Parts: sequence; C-alpha cells; structure tokens
Amino acid sequence: MSVFDTDIKKLYGVGPARAAAYASLGISSVGDLLLHYPRGYEDRGNIKLIEEADGLSKYAHILTVATQPKSVRVKGRMTLTKFRAYDDSASCEITFFNQDYIKNLFAPGATFRFYGKVEKKAGRYVMSSPAYEPYTEESELLPLIPVYPLTEGITQKQIAKDIRSAMILAATDCDEGDVLPEEIRRRHSLCTYSYAIKNIHTPSSFSALAAAKKRLIFDEFFIFALGLCTARAEAKRALAYPCTRSDLRPLKKVIPYELTGAQERVIEDVRVDMCSDSAMSRIIIGDVGSGKTVCAAAAMLFAVQNGRQAVLMAPTEILARQHYLTLSDIFSRLGIRCELLIGATGAAQKKKIYASLAAEGDDRLDVVIGTHALLSSGVEFAAPGVVIVDEQHRFGAAQRAVLAKKNPMSHVLVMSATPIPRSLALALYGDLDVSVIDEIPPGRQRVDTFVVDESYRERLNGFIKKQVSEGGQVYVVCPAVEENTVGEEEEANLLLCDVGVDGNMIIDEETGSPLKSAIRFSEELANEFPDMTVDFIHGKLKSREKEAKMAKFVSGEIDILVSTTVIEVGVNVPNASLMIVENAERFGLSQLHQLRGRVGRGTRRSYCVLVSQSANKEGRAKERLMTMKNSYDGYEIAQKDLAMRGPGDFLRSGDDERLRQSGGVRFKLAELCDDTGLMTLAFEEAKNTVANDPSLSLHPKLKDKVSTDFTLEQSFVN
Repeated sequence: MSVFDTDIKKLYGVGPARAAAYASLGISSVGDLLLHYPRGYEDRGNIKLIEEADGLSKYAHILTVATQPKSVRVKGRMTLTKFRAYDDSASCEITFFNQDYIKNLFAPGATFRFYGKVEKKAGRYVMSSPAYEPYTEESELLPLIPVYPLTEGITQKQIAKDIRSAMILAATDCDEGDVLPEEIRRRHSLCTYSYAIKNIHTPSSFSALAAAKKRLIFDEFFIFALGLCTARAEAKRALAYPCTRSDLRPLKKVIPYELTGAQERVIEDVRVDMCSDSAMSRIIIGDVGSGKTVCAAAAMLFAVQNGRQAVLMAPTEILARQHYLTLSDIFSRLGIRCELLIGATGAAQKKKIYASLAAEGDDRLDVVIGTHALLSSGVEFAAPGVVIVDEQHRFGAAQRAVLAKKNPMSHVLVMSATPIPRSLALALYGDLDVSVIDEIPPGRQRVDTFVVDESYRERLNGFIKKQVSEGGQVYVVCPAVEENTVGEEEEANLLLCDVGVDGNMIIDEETGSPLKSAIRFSEELANEFPDMTVDFIHGKLKSREKEAKMAKFVSGEIDILVSTTVIEVGVNVPNASLMIVENAERFGLSQLHQLRGRVGRGTRRSYCVLVSQSANKEGRAKERLMTMKNSYDGYEIAQKDLAMRGPGDFLRSGDDERLRQSGGVRFKLAELCDDTGLMTLAFEEAKNTVANDPSLSLHPKLKDKVSTDFTLEQSFVN
C-alpha cells in the first residue's frame, strides 16, 4: 500500500475529532491531505517599514520588542495584552486579545517578523493580533505562508503542522506516486512531483511556487483530457437506430423565418450523424438568440420521420415550458404530438403521458419535453430515437445515467448557450463532436451598453424609474449573496500575493470597492422605489423558491429583480429592458455577455449598465469593461476573455452560469490557470498518448488514475 493511502489518523496528533473534521473536507488519507492545496498565500517576504503601511492591507514588518508586555482584564472576561515594538521608521503598539500567555513570549530586545495590518489611530501606529515568528539575521523564514480552506474544528496552524507531518511521511514515496510519463515531464521542463508537492505547500520563492503550480495544473489538465479522449473512443463504439429518412423541408415551411447559414450547417451535422448506426454524441454551442432550438427541432423531426421518439430535458420548469410553447406550435402544424412533463403536471395528465410514451402504433406520443420529471420511474419509451439536453452542464452524472437507461440505442444532442472559442470547445468537449452556431439571425436587437461608476448612481436610479414607468422590467445583478465578511476581505488580500505559472505575481485590480450583495441591495432598492415591486433570488434559495420568483418576474409581477448570477440562461422576459451589473469588474467577459443577453429579448429598446469603480482606472479591469461596451459578438468576447484571463475562468464551478467542465474531474488549481498554452500542451499530450496507447495498457498508473478520478457526466451511452 502506498503511503498516500495511509489513514489520516496515523499522523501524530490527529485523533477521531480532527479526523472527523478532515472528513468533512473530503480528506481521509495522507494523499488527500497533500492534495488539499492552499487557497492563497501571505506574502511575508515583502518586508515593509511601519511608516510604509497603508492601513488597508496586511504586510510583514521586522520589529524589535521595546516594552515588557502587560495584560489587563476588561469587559468581564476579555484580556488585552499590549506592548510596543519598533523599527527604523517608527514604533507601534501591538495588542493581542484573550492570549494571556503572549506576555511570556515577547522579551524586550527580541526581534520578530510580524504579519498584520498596521493602522494609524489618534496619531499612533497600532496592530491587532498579528501573526509572528522569531527573527534573526540568520533566520530562514519562508517568504510565502500558505493559507488553507478550513472547516470547523481545524485551524491554520493545525493543518500546516499536519501537512508537514504528511510531507515527511511521504518524502520517499512521493515520486513513486507520479503518474505523468517521464518523457512528457522532461519534454515540457516540468518539475518532479515531489518538488511540486513540497513547493505548493511550503514554497521557497515565487519561482518555486510557479514551477509547482505549473506542474500540478498540467497534471489536472492532462488527466482530464485523457478521460475525455478515452470516453470519446468508447462513445464512438456505441450504436443507435439510423434515421435514414431526414427531410428538413416540412420544418422550413412552418417556421416564419429563413434559417441562417450557421443553422443550416449545424442541422446538416446533426442529419449526417443521425443517419448513421453509430450513436450521435454532439454538442451545439450557440450564443444567446442564435437559434439553437430550431436545430433541436430538426433533430426531433428526423427521429419522428423514422418512427422513433424524441425527448428534450431542460434544467428548470420555466425553460421547459418555454421550449414547449415554441416547439409544440411548430410540431402541431406538422401533425406531430408533443406533450410537457414537469413536476407541476397533474397526476391524471402524467398517467396519460406515461401510457402514450410506452404505447405502440398511432397512440404513441412522438415528442416529450420536460425537466427531471422525465427521470420518474413511470417514464418508459416505446421507441427512443434522440435525447436532447438543454444547458447540459446543469445535469449530473446520476441524472443522465437514468435518462440513458430509458433511451437505449438513442442519438444524443446537448446544447449550451455559453459562447467559447472553438479551440477551447474542442478541448473541454473532447468527448463530443462540436457544432458552433456563430451567426445571429437578422432582426435580433443590440443591447446598448454603458460603463459607469458610483457618481452616476442618482442618474441610474432615475433611469430605472423611467424604464419601469414605461412598462419595462429591470434585472440587477450583484456578485455576493450577503454583505462582505472578514473572510472575504482576507481572501482579497491573499489574491494580492498569488502567482501565475509564469512566475509573475497576479495583481488583483478588483478589490477596490465593497461588494454589493443581492439581499442588502434589494432592500435599498425597495426603499428607493416604494411604488415598485422589488425581489431577489440567489443560489442559496431552494430550487422551487427560485423558480417561483423567476416565474413572477416572467409574468410581470416583479418590477426589479435583484440576483446573483443564477438568472436562468434562455429564459425569455420580453419586457425586461434594463440589465444593471454591480461590481462589474468582478465578472468575466463571457459571464457579462451572458447576463447582457437576458434583456433585449422583446421589442423594447434595451440597455445594459456595468457599474464599477474601475471605470475610471486604467488597467485590465477597465479594458475588459470597455470590451463589453464596444463588442456584441459572443465569440469575439469569449476569445478576448480567454486571452486576458486564461482558461481558468471557463472552468470554475458554482451556482453561476459559467461553463462547467463536463467530466467528473474537479479541478483544484486549473480553475486559477491564466495560461492557455499550458492547457493546450496538456491536451495535445493526452491525445498523442491515447492515439499510441488507446487502452492505456502501457501506462498502468495513468489508467488507474483516470478510472479513479474521471467520471464522464455527459455520456448517455454506456
């Protein structure tokens, strides 16, 4: 057994209580602990004089203790321990709370490296509860101190101590657990696995940390890409019923518009796939309003023309209803039966739909559109032909496995409204054939976009009032659910000393203004507009509650909807004419483009206002916002986003609408990757590896790693 598999309780000091706390973080072994990477680093190597402190951020200071620490009891049981320390620029009063033992640690004349926030109050410098380490000229103190994700029952000191113990235990076994082929490691000048693990936890320098991150990020991309490549090979072996009849002319006759060239091209891709007895496994990626639904209608038509059934699953009842209204109108003109099956469908109607799905001959239901209700035990298909999933990243592997069993020998089509560059699409969806709709149908109105700062707040409120008084509705998107916490502020400080894989520090330009929260800001807007209906939604609400509020907004019962980024992709609210994004610098370009796409879906002239204090500051944040102001092409914006932020922004998961990876791999460091080239190299190496060794039999360690870490969520065909 590898040391990596050793039970966490074997580490000195880890008893049942701490082991239980670690378990809540998904850590049960020494290997799990070593793969629990820091969320950031404190830059304690950047030494500042007291006078250089700005009172806003934490810095390291080398100070000599000047006075004997004294403890006093105040406010009942609270104890304050105070002393003064100095450097060549000034002296500072240092205070610790409820740590009486501190007075025995700081002898006058002793020197320490303190890390904390120095503030100036009443003309004096003060510092509260700083981190500290004894310092001498010969000291070899680490310049970068890791800060870990925690849970109740575990402190930073405890986890750092346990990780040091784990590193000592695994020191001789670390490279034995390396799954990356040596020739690949050398070809790309990647550090050894043991070096990477050591320097991700205890980096000796920025360059050492950069080398460690580069290696570990490469590994994550490489394993993910191997999983996609092997899954694609398996999918290509799956069989489906060939749809030898595929006549698009009936559909063209009943739709009130001409198909764009991009739609024609994508439908032809689908037609060719479905005419084969190999199962189609294709994704359609199209910008908001590009016409993906009619491409889905074509796939459904081809299935029905061949005596098969079609099913479309959407993530929410609102989206399912929307698809049903559009598609049932089309199919009714073609003599195709179509029904809606959602949680709110009545028991009698459900029973009727169940029976018609399983029926033979003329009684059979051709098309069903629904939500998770399609996964119910009563749903059985007599002649499955094509399965279509809208917003495919919103469904988990278990849900898809159920739908796969209900639809054996089916063709599979998934759709995404997140425009991404083709190169990134081919990488992230390597297990799927990719079709891109890169043309917007004529008549789609452009949403006028403006970038403003807080000085425009009064004018912006007046504009909200004008829009609502004229019958419009307003979205307001905030980056946070609730008010900032100390933890969020600390996270911002950590980002200041993060480092990219190229060794450069990543300077976060986006921490200058407090985050607007959906809950608090909705209260402010309700007070500002007492005659309007204001409500909020966010990811922490239950799904049913979110859908109910969204349905009220769709029906016009809510004038102003304040939200985090959980606003549903694809939901049509024709009266929504104004999108306001607070702290807009906090969002990626592609995400801002998705948010902007929530308005301008009716006949009203529509607007998007990006509010940011970065509007008047030169830098990357302003450049991104101006890109949004000047560009309306989702793919152009996505390409710019990829160039400026790297692929990491497309990989992050959460309750927002960013693209989530389609595989079961949960990235740890790759989500922060700003190097598109590194991802490309990893995918190229994975493709070459599988091309030369399809079963990975020549790479048993890799094979075990992929089978353990990678669970393909997109595959319906098993």
